[in-house]
Amino acid sequence: MYHKELDQFPKDFLWGSASAAYQVEGAASEDGKGESVWDRFVQIPGKTFKGTTGEVAVDHYHRYKEDVKLMADQGLKAYRFSVAWSRIIPDGNGEVNEKGLEFYDNLIDELLKYNIEPVVTLYHWDIPQALQDKYGGWEDRQVIEDFTRYADILFNRFNGRVKYWVSLNEQNIFLTLGYRMAAHPPNVTDEKRMIQANHIANLANASVIKRFKELGIDGKIGPSFAYSPTYSLDSDPLNQLAAQNHEEFNAHLWMDVYVFGKYPSVVWNYYEKHGLTPDVKPGDEELLKAGKPDFMGLNYYQTNTVANNPLDGGVGEGKMNTSGKKGASEESGAPGLFKNTTNPHVERTDWDWDIDPTGLRIAMRRINSRYNMPILITENGLGAYDTLEEDGSIHDDYRIDFLKKHVMAIQEAITDGVDVMGYCTWSYTDLLSWLNGYQKRYGFVYVDREELDEKELKRYKKDSYFWYKNVIETNGQEL
Repeated sequence: MYHKELDQFPKDFLWGSASAAYQVEGAASEDGKGESVWDRFVQIPGKTFKGTTGEVAVDHYHRYKEDVKLMADQGLKAYRFSVAWSRIIPDGNGEVNEKGLEFYDNLIDELLKYNIEPVVTLYHWDIPQALQDKYGGWEDRQVIEDFTRYADILFNRFNGRVKYWVSLNEQNIFLTLGYRMAAHPPNVTDEKRMIQANHIANLANASVIKRFKELGIDGKIGPSFAYSPTYSLDSDPLNQLAAQNHEEFNAHLWMDVYVFGKYPSVVWNYYEKHGLTPDVKPGDEELLKAGKPDFMGLNYYQTNTVANNPLDGGVGEGKMNTSGKKGASEESGAPGLFKNTTNPHVERTDWDWDIDPTGLRIAMRRINSRYNMPILITENGLGAYDTLEEDGSIHDDYRIDFLKKHVMAIQEAITDGVDVMGYCTWSYTDLLSWLNGYQKRYGFVYVDREELDEKELKRYKKDSYFWYKNVIETNGQEL
C-alpha cells in the first residue's frame, strides 16, 4: 500500500547496531576462556576464506572501551552483542569463570555509562567444544539443562542492567549449515540429525525463555530469526506452490514453534512420510508452549525467489558464494519442494545476496500478520568491499543507500501498523564474516586488518558512521 504521509518513529525507538563474540572479541584462550566449536572448526583446511580465524578477530576484548566510545560519539541507543558461553563456563557445564563474567560486566557498565542499552544474545553459534565432544552438543537433551543453567547465570548476574535479551541467534542458519551442508560446525551432512538437533534446540530455547519469566526479570526476551521472505518466480501455480513450500520449510518451521509451540502440519506430515520425525518425548509440547517470546527478533538481509523443482531430476543442495566473486553461487534446491532462482527485479551483492529493501517491509508484515507480536530488527546490513583512502576516509555511499532504503521500509511498515521496537544494523565495526574472512565488511567503523595481516587494527569512521549519527539525532526524520 502507498501512504500520503508516513508515521514518525516512536520516541523510544532503539537505534542500534550489533556484533557477535567470535567475530569481534579475539582473546580466544585468554582469562580462562574455553574452546568453542568455532575455535576448532576454523582449523579445518578449506572451511573459511584463506583459513581466517577469530583468534584475534578485531580485538574487541581489549578495545571495548574504544569501541563503546565510538558508539557514544555516534549517539547509538542500543548495542547488541553475544556472550561467549565458553568464556563463562569453559567446559560448558562445570565451573564458572569469574574473569569471563567480569569482561561482560565491564562492557555492560561501559555501555550504560553512555546510556546505550545492552541487548544481550545468549547464543551466537559458539557452543563449547567440550559439550560437542562430551555428548554431541545440540544432538543430546543434556544441552537443554546446560544451556538453561548458563542462561540462568547471566540472567541473575546482569538483572537490572540488561532489559533486552536474545535467546538463540539464527537457529535456522547454524543448524542448516552445520548439519545439512557441513559449512558450519559440527561439519555434518545428515538431514535426520539436523531435524533432531533442531528439535532439541527448540526445547532449549523455550527452556531459557521459561526460566527468564520464572525469575520475573524486568525485561523482554525473544529469539533472532534469519528470515528471507519467499517470492514465486511468476504466477505459474506450480511456482506459487514452490514458494509456499519454501516459506513453510524455511520460515514457519521455526517461527511457528517459537510462537505457537507446535510444528507446521505440512512440514510434520513431510517428516512422517520420509522417516524424518524427531524424537518427541512427553512434556516437550508443554515446554514449547511455555517458551513463548516477548518479541520476534528479525535478522533480514535478502529475499528468496523460487520455482518448481521436480522430484525426479530436481536440483539439490548447491554451494554458497564465500569468495566475494559475483556469480560464484550455485543453483540450489530441494527436489519435490522448490529451487532457488534469480529474481530479475533486484540487484545482487558481490556475494550473490539479493538487495531488496521492500522485502524487509514484507517480512515485517508477514510476521505481524501471522504472529501478532512486536518485532526487534536484530540484524540488517550490507557486506561489501570498502577502500581505506590515504586520508583515513572510507566513502561507502553504497552502504548508506542500502541502509537508507531499509530504514524507509521500516517506517513504511510502522505506518502499516507493525509494532517495531528497534533497528540494529549489522555490524558496528568490521569483523570476521564467518566463512567469508575479513574482506566482506559490514561496519560503520573500518578496522584496518586483512585476512593474514592483523596490522594495528586501527579504527576509522566511514561515511556511513556520520550518516547514521544524523539519522539517530533526528529519530529517522532525516535519511
